[in-house]
Amino acid sequence: MKKLYEKSEILFAVFWIVVYTVSMGNLRNLGDDSPYMMLGLIVISALMLLFVWKNGLTQKYGLAAWAKNNRALLWFIPLWVIASCNLWGGIDPHYALPGQIFAVISMALVGFAEELIFRGFLFKAMLKNGSVKTAVIVSSVTFGIGHILNLFTGHALAETLVQVIFAVAFGFMVTLAFYKGGSLLPCILAHSLTDVFSTYAAENVSATLNWISHGVMIVIMAVYCLYLVKRVETPRNEGTETAKR
Repeated sequence: MKKLYEKSEILFAVFWIVVYTVSMGNLRNLGDDSPYMMLGLIVISALMLLFVWKNGLTQKYGLAAWAKNNRALLWFIPLWVIASCNLWGGIDPHYALPGQIFAVISMALVGFAEELIFRGFLFKAMLKNGSVKTAVIVSSVTFGIGHILNLFTGHALAETLVQVIFAVAFGFMVTLAFYKGGSLLPCILAHSLTDVFSTYAAENVSATLNWISHGVMIVIMAVYCLYLVKRVETPRNEGTETAKR
């Protein structure tokens, strides 16, 4: 993996995107409550984390410390609001124990893996020699489009399209939060909580409430993105100095 990383960070990111999407395409068919899905995600997450740690890349990928400019970033409050969205319609665990435990661990690892791949590997690779705007767009849109895979796990077309739109908006928010804060940890936490809470979301929520809640969330994410772009200074971290605005 190190040779591929040194040859091209973009190819390295693409490699992990392919590995992750192919793996998840098969693992999710087993069910989110499957211990095999949990074990698969543990292996993928451990391999990526081991590579980052062994090669001294924790600082580069925002895993070394929490953001220092918390106040300027409004303490990431919009991220926590969005993370709670799956509980707005009520709480109803999807699985009996121990399946619920397996699902919670799996969803937490999904948040970690996807943030490290799309915000860490892909975003940083594109930021290295390209423009900030292009890096943000590609990272966010690629992440969102990846949710089309939900069509192959039993989700309806309309539901999947809503998930894709939401994921693109979420991608823009966390990518900018990472870029402006220099830490991936808040993004991982928010993403993991969002996915974990999805295993507790009530499933009998009305379609109207669902559309309204998604509309509110997208507005919150858009406003926060504008705030980050217009009002928050970018810390001088590795990879940002050479990027073209």
